[in-house]
This record gives sequence, C-alpha cells and structure tokens, in this order.
Amino acid sequence: MSAQQSPLDISFEFFPPNTDAGRDKLMRARDALATRDPRFFSVTYGAGGSTQHRTLSAVKAVRECGIDTAPHLSCVGSEKAQLRDLLKRFQEDGVKRLVALRGDLPSGMGGVGELRYANELVEFIREETGDHFEIAVAAYPESHPQAPSFERDLENFARKMHAGADIAITQYFFTAEAYFHFVDRARALGVEAPIVPGIMPITNYTKLARFSDACGAEIPRWIRKQLEAYGDDSEAIAAFGEEVISGLCQRLLDGGAPGLHFYTLNQAEPTLKVLDNLRT
Repeated sequence: MSAQQSPLDISFEFFPPNTDAGRDKLMRARDALATRDPRFFSVTYGAGGSTQHRTLSAVKAVRECGIDTAPHLSCVGSEKAQLRDLLKRFQEDGVKRLVALRGDLPSGMGGVGELRYANELVEFIREETGDHFEIAVAAYPESHPQAPSFERDLENFARKMHAGADIAITQYFFTAEAYFHFVDRARALGVEAPIVPGIMPITNYTKLARFSDACGAEIPRWIRKQLEAYGDDSEAIAAFGEEVISGLCQRLLDGGAPGLHFYTLNQAEPTLKVLDNLRT
C-alpha cells in the first residue's frame, strides 16, 4: 500500500460491524484512511462484553494493515478477572494502545462491576501491565452529560490523567472555544499530557442530533438551523458539514491542538475531504 505521508498527528475510530457487508465497509474505510499515515486506529467496545467478541475480531482485522489499533476497554459491568484476561490477551496479540473508559451499563445488567470509574480502570491496567500500554482516556469539553457540574467533571478528568493515562481524546464538539477553555482549566489542575480534540464529520442531521442528545455534545443553533433547512438534501448537508468541520479543525490546529481524532462511523470519505482542506 502506498502511503500518503501527512504531517498531522491524526487517528481514526471505528465501530465493530455485525454483518459481512458491514465488515467489508469497515475494511474499505480502513484502507482509505491508512493512506494518511495515522498514529493509530481505535475500535469501540460495549460495556460488560456486549460487543466484546466483535471488538476483538474488528481489532484483529483492522491491525492487519500494519497500523497500531487501540481497543476500547470499558470497566462498567466487568469483573477484574475478566479485565485481567482481556489485558493478557491484548498483550499476547501485540496490542500496544488502549482507550480506557468507564462505559455505560447496558439495560438489563444488574451491577456495575468491581471498578466503577475510569481512573480505577487506568490504575488497574497500570498495576497489571506496567507501562506496556499507551492509555488514552475520554475528555468532555462541554462536561459529561451525567456530571453534576463542570468543576466536578474537570476534577474527575484530572483524576484519570493522574492515575496514569498518557493521552486524552475529547468527546466531539462544534465550538473551538469549549475545547480551548477545557484545556486551559485542565492545565491549571496539573494535566500535562496531550488532549486531542475528537472530531465528528457531519453527514446526516438526524443521526447527528440523536448522537449529540445522547452524549451531551452541543450543536450550535446556527448549525442546527442550517441543517434543518436542508431537509433531505444529503449533498447539501454533506457540503455544509465539510465546510463547518474543516473550519473547526483548522482553528483547533492553529490554536495549538496536538492532533485530531476522527469519529469516522466506518466511513472514510467525509474525513478525507476534511483532511484535504486543512493547511498544515
């Protein structure tokens, strides 16, 4: 595969497919995005093992292109023995990176497990594996939707980082000032590690609104109203989304962001178009 070198420090997130067609789509996206020389790929993971088998299969498939791939590891609903076995398997498979998350408890599950918070998971990984893994954790520039306050959420974030995380990846957002404010506040709490902005390309307003309502990401009114005005015009939505996200990424990079992490939804083209628009 001929790689198009990029000076950007970028990474891409995928989700595990559950059909053969979905797997083919993922492989096509992987191959297209691999040409941009990403630092790593990541693969999402369901709490309590709800998609664990699919995650492991997807990680193996994505890694076949030779690029480091980080499984998501969620502690809610998992016991230490289960997590210990997973960590051992990842080590044996040559995995070098993890995204450590608290995760959400799936409906119908009775308990949260032995580890309740992401900082406890980071500590557990370090206790079990030392410095084998580069550990990424989540950050929420607009505050976690379940946090009682911005201040408490910021303190929780700092606790995760001080527990041994190497890097943070933010929830997606559409207001650069929210990211810069969060970084400034985190630095004041002694967080020195890179805080990489998470980027969600805009391709479908209905899905975006649903995702955003669920995760607490604010869609600015001017963006929401413009997307509503386009109705079912998918080409207009995609063009507007490309313009908005390209501008956001450029402002983040110009303001000192250490890189970009794209939530691809297993699609390459929207992310590639944004990357092509950036001045580096």
